[in-house]
Order: sequence, then C-alpha cells, then structure tokens
Amino acid sequence: MKKLLVVLFIAFCSFSVMAKPVNINTADAKTIGESLKGIGLKKAEAIVKYRTEKGPFKTVDELDNVSGIGKKTVESIKNDVLLSDEATAEPKVEAAPSVAPVPAATPVPSEPKADKK
Repeated sequence: MKKLLVVLFIAFCSFSVMAKPVNINTADAKTIGESLKGIGLKKAEAIVKYRTEKGPFKTVDELDNVSGIGKKTVESIKNDVLLSDEATAEPKVEAAPSVAPVPAATPVPSEPKADKK
C-alpha cells in the first residue's frame, strides 16, 4: 500500500511541475513563473522588465541577457518558450489559385491499315 501511495504521489508531482509553452513577449510575470520550470516569480519579473526596456525578444537565447538567467537555464527552458502566439494558433490555409479547366484532348482518328498481299 505504501508503494502505491509513493507512486501516486510521484506521478502527481511530476504532472504539477510540467512546463507548458509560454509566449515570453506577451505573458505577465506570474504566467511566465508558473509555466517555465526553474523560473520563479523573481526571474519572471526580470524577464518582463527586460522586455519592457528593450522590446520584444527576437530569439530565446536573448534570455541570457536577463539578470539572473544563465545559459543553462535558457537551454533547459528553450523548448517551452514561445516568441509569438502563431505556434498555438490554427494554421492558416490559403485558397488554391484559380486555374481554368484544361479541355480534354480530342482524339485523332487513325488511318485504316492497308491490307498487305
């Protein structure tokens, strides 16, 4: 019974600490801190401050310039950081260009074969 409880506890904890992708160019500090593993509220506030002062992030590696965030942290959260909301939006489907239908080819009558004698 104890083993079952331990397994359930570990499973529950692993689900609660799973990171979910977050757009660091639009999210508030609380959302960033809750969404990215290893980024607490203080570092998330530093991300928002940097973004406010320098403008939107162009690359994830730019997070290395934020006070309190190093290369190891950037590498560990890289897959969970979005720079725009396009990745979560429905893909846009463009209409196919209009093309006039091609008329069917007219069969060419074949010449009758001559009898060889």
